Amino acid sequence: MLNQEIILEVTNLSKSYNKVDAVKDVSFDIRKGNVYGLLGPNGSGKTTTLAMLMGILHPTQGSFSWFDNGQKDINRLRIGCLLETPNFYPYLNAYDNLRVTATIKNLAHDQTRIQEVLEYVDLAERGKRPFRTYSLGMKQRLAVAAAILSDPEVLVLDEPTNGLDPEGIAEMRELILNIASQGKTIILASHILDEVQKICSHVVMLKQGEMVYNGTMKDLLIQRKSYKLMSENPDQLIQVLKSIPGVSVLNKLDDSIMIELEEGISGAKLNQLVVEQGIYLSELHAYQKSLETIFLERMKL
Repeated sequence: MLNQEIILEVTNLSKSYNKVDAVKDVSFDIRKGNVYGLLGPNGSGKTTTLAMLMGILHPTQGSFSWFDNGQKDINRLRIGCLLETPNFYPYLNAYDNLRVTATIKNLAHDQTRIQEVLEYVDLAERGKRPFRTYSLGMKQRLAVAAAILSDPEVLVLDEPTNGLDPEGIAEMRELILNIASQGKTIILASHILDEVQKICSHVVMLKQGEMVYNGTMKDLLIQRKSYKLMSENPDQLIQVLKSIPGVSVLNKLDDSIMIELEEGISGAKLNQLVVEQGIYLSELHAYQKSLETIFLERMKL
């Protein structure tokens, strides 16, 4: 992991509007070949961060560097980007809209490449239909086709599944995973946490403009071990659990008690400790928290 090339280095990045901090002192690295999820509730600074990284907004403080080449405009030739709602000519078909995109990006009008990307996003058969007749999912897939038209090394996507139905979300997920499987680096901002968990290898989490987590998805999901406990005397068990260092009681559901254990305390060790206090467990069951659960807990801190 540490040997992977750094594609993007962000250092103390900040953006303020009239003394209101939209992004505050954010630092992280993006390494080649991974899929990064930029997470946070509305107003957390996700879109502002991406806009700064793409040169649309200027940082108030801090810096970033693409490909170890600073903030030069030429860097963006190596990046495909979808930051806003797809904006195509409604009366043109997919082929003609991509020709326009190629002109705007100073790309050669390579019909072979246009055909290739339309097949890749599963729009070739409907490529002759006007854009205005497309469903929202088709419009989003055409936007991805435009973003990958130049075969970029990095793909930046802001809420690519926003407004899509479950079928459209699944199609977009498969498309993003296919692009990632080619070794592309992807930065994805989304509030659909279940999809982020299925797609992303790494997570950068923002809350009110500040970074509250930066690391792998795997490490985020297993930071603390969670267990469901049951006993004939749950109230007494709770009192015992609260007296044990490294044990956090989360909540009580009927006769079940949900807890977290800090590093170094195993389920077997916990069972031993409560037995020493005269409590016998009828159930000790480990469970995996979802990204959504962890996200909501961190937003409350």
